[in-house]
Amino acid sequence: MRDTTEPSAHRLHFQLLGPVRAVADDRHVDLGARQQRAMLAVLLLRGGATVSSDELIDALWGENAPPQALGTIRTYASRLRTLLEPGRAARTPATVLVSVAGGYALRVAPERVDAHVFERHLARAAAARAAGDTAAARDAYAAALELWHGTALAGLPGPYCERQQDRLTEARLAAQEGLFDCALALGRHAELVPELTSLTAEHPLRERLRAQLILALYRCGRQVDALAAYADARRLLVDELGVDPGPELTRLHAQVLAGDPALALPAPAATTAAVSAEGRRPAGAPFQLPAGIPDFTGRKELLGEVRGALTAAAGPAVPIAVLTGIGGVGKTTLAVHAAHLARPDFPDGQLYVDLRGTSADAADSGSVLAHFLQALDVPEPDIPDDLEQRAALYRSVLADRRVLLLLDNAHDAAQIRPLLPGTAGCAVLVTTRSRAVTLGGARQFHVGVASETEALSLLTAIAGEERVTAEPRAAKALAAACGHLPLAVRIVASRLASRPGWTVASLVARLDDERRRLDELQAGDLTVESTFRLGYAHLPADQARAFRLLALADAPDLPLAAAAALLDCDDFTAEDLAEGLADAGMLESYAPGRYRFHDLLRLYARRRAERTETPEDRRAAAARLLDHLLATVGNASRILEPDHALHRHLHPVTTAGTGFADADEARQWLRREHVTLAAGLAQSVRELPGALRPAGDLLLTWSGLIEGPAHRDELRRLSELTAVAAHAAGDPRVEARARYTLGNLHYYTDVYEAAERELSEALRLAEAAGDPMCRHLAANALGILCFATDRPARALPLLEQARSLCDALDDKGSEARVLANTARVRLALDRPREAERDAAEAVRIAGATGNGPTIALTLYQHGCVLHKTGRPDLAARQLQDALGSFIEQQQRGWEGLAWARLAECRLAEWRDEDAVSCAEQSLAIAADLGKTYCQGLALAVLGRARIRLGDPARGHDHLREALTLFERLGVPEAASVRELLAARAPSAT
Repeated sequence: MRDTTEPSAHRLHFQLLGPVRAVADDRHVDLGARQQRAMLAVLLLRGGATVSSDELIDALWGENAPPQALGTIRTYASRLRTLLEPGRAARTPATVLVSVAGGYALRVAPERVDAHVFERHLARAAAARAAGDTAAARDAYAAALELWHGTALAGLPGPYCERQQDRLTEARLAAQEGLFDCALALGRHAELVPELTSLTAEHPLRERLRAQLILALYRCGRQVDALAAYADARRLLVDELGVDPGPELTRLHAQVLAGDPALALPAPAATTAAVSAEGRRPAGAPFQLPAGIPDFTGRKELLGEVRGALTAAAGPAVPIAVLTGIGGVGKTTLAVHAAHLARPDFPDGQLYVDLRGTSADAADSGSVLAHFLQALDVPEPDIPDDLEQRAALYRSVLADRRVLLLLDNAHDAAQIRPLLPGTAGCAVLVTTRSRAVTLGGARQFHVGVASETEALSLLTAIAGEERVTAEPRAAKALAAACGHLPLAVRIVASRLASRPGWTVASLVARLDDERRRLDELQAGDLTVESTFRLGYAHLPADQARAFRLLALADAPDLPLAAAAALLDCDDFTAEDLAEGLADAGMLESYAPGRYRFHDLLRLYARRRAERTETPEDRRAAAARLLDHLLATVGNASRILEPDHALHRHLHPVTTAGTGFADADEARQWLRREHVTLAAGLAQSVRELPGALRPAGDLLLTWSGLIEGPAHRDELRRLSELTAVAAHAAGDPRVEARARYTLGNLHYYTDVYEAAERELSEALRLAEAAGDPMCRHLAANALGILCFATDRPARALPLLEQARSLCDALDDKGSEARVLANTARVRLALDRPREAERDAAEAVRIAGATGNGPTIALTLYQHGCVLHKTGRPDLAARQLQDALGSFIEQQQRGWEGLAWARLAECRLAEWRDEDAVSCAEQSLAIAADLGKTYCQGLALAVLGRARIRLGDPARGHDHLREALTLFERLGVPEAASVRELLAARAPSAT
């Protein structure tokens, strides 16, 4: 199946109004070298028209074309076709970048190229202005300008791109001037002054911008500043160009000097404009929003939802949107950006306040009301002292107005409620770290960390595209080290921007040390740690302790029971503490009963723990978590492997752990908490002195409950880690158990030599440590390995040793399993009567234990013995019973083997179709689990059956596959398959 994540023409959007990019599903596509991108830009700007090869050469090189220019053009075309149509079959014609009459044409819809969309918006704006619809024209200009993300065609070579860059830049300036004309006509002069001041500084000789700035200043009542702006413009024109200002500036200067009434704002059309409580329109509308940041990136979907919530019709209710999230995640930046986007919907103004919810002196609601009322033109003497009267006046003034309120950094709902308008028309946008800020009818939006794409876009916007694209892997690593937290990404990007000599990789190296990472994440007055410190300072003592202790675990998230173990309390108390932290924005409750930290917040919590908790308290918390995990895995093992002697030979635990009602619940817990178990085990071995015994027993018990190949590499690393640590600590008991686990893992992955080495060492160490449990396990496993590799004489004494230890262990279940294995070995030694005796006795002993898994295993081995002694019908009955149990117990590895053995029985009964069906079932399971031996068994049966069913070609193919697998494993089954192939090979003529 083709990878559906590949870019294709119908999913690509092309960006030319900035660095040239192609984006598919918010993912940037690598467009290759600069000249290749330049060729793409030429074709995109020509809007589907044919561009000849000569034109392309001239566009890319001008008069300095190299001799091989035509070949280079063809190479670029080939590469671009691969990028634009990755799924196109070889030798089929291209449908996107097509060859036409000695040139090329790019068949891309105009709406997928931002430069064409930009020009469409400009045409809409011009039409709207001609029709007298100034508001629609303003919106069209704004939509056009929003497409820009830097200098058009940035960094592209060639005379064509240079000319187009000038053209597009001029069009952008003209669009900005058009937008300012519309805004001035709509009375938005106050909000234009900062932007016009900035733009005139960038383009000091552009008279139209100067005229707009002068007019905006004059309408704001700043006549002196308007005259100063004219004087500055005149001085520059005379000094730089030796000319006087043009007629427009000269006329405007005279009007400002004279206070010409013609410069006043034109009378607005009839609207739903706000009126005050006395029925008069306010003298001025407040526009208090902080400036938006120019490098805002991403969050498109969330922005749309927030803006929709602010403008949604909600009857008489006031729309309220609440943004929550941890410190540094960008709530305020997002809110300010959303508020600016929503400004056209609130023509009567925008009010803003920082409520200082995370500081010790949170803003007083009464003081905020006073400031708001003054901004709404209420004289200070008319503002009541009483909070309720002040709030009532505030609601009266806002009645029938359309004003947007941005209440930033709120502490709680009580601080916000007096600031809420009373009637529809206004809207409120709140940011807070506290999840507990609940307001009637409010929509809550959780602001999470940025996606990788968004983080890289922010990094690029601040540090520069060339530095990021030059080191793409390092850039991704840098964003990951920041946990994709926007504040952290902004800090590292700022550090890069201010240090041209640094590479991205060098900064990644500085962040590699987790203990220093928070110290590195600061630039000027921006620091991640100070942001976290504000939230931590407001936590009650019990929540602050929970914050510190929960972060000690390496697991990426924690279930409630594990949190309770760390905190040394019951589940109810732990839940109250964890939910309190989540409400405060210091922990995430992302699913019922599960909690996690942001990576940087975890580092901060650990730093606080190191400074506050004693080493003994930190170790005690980690030990409680390990004790809980061992107790719970033990509970699962007792459900899944009842009556196993191992349960009586584990390190003692002090807690009950999580209990399970049945086997399914135990399996679900093991699957769900796999990462928690792996992280807890590794952390205990590395960091917790004196924890090797419980950690080693956790490894031994847990590994025996995991089936399938998905986690074998991870378990192997954990086993090696534990074995090395135990050897260094001089603990042969733990090392023996770890090497037994390691040997088993090698056996399951068919690495028999390594398996034998580890199991032999485990047996030796267990004998030295006086550990009968591990001696039994290692001897049995080593005996099975020797049998599998055609050494039954070596296997027999090992299995007899394992059985002899069962009495000392008082373990009838293990005795039954070992006896069943011994039966197979006796059969291989050509002692069929003893084999049948042992197999039958194994079934009897297992039945007496009532242990389902053990009964199934002995039935399977008995079936194998019966088949080999010429009784396939009886063997099939035993195997079918075993198969049903394996399926019920979800033991898929044994299920696959049982299907293979049942297939052998059906083949012996000449039921070839049934044999094929059983073998195919086995093969599917074996392939899924990576069980090579089982695959070989199934293929061998399939080969024999298909030959007998009249399909010798497929049959021989199956046999050859089986032989390859068996020879690779070095197992005795290879001989019979080899003989069968030799016997059926065509004779020489």
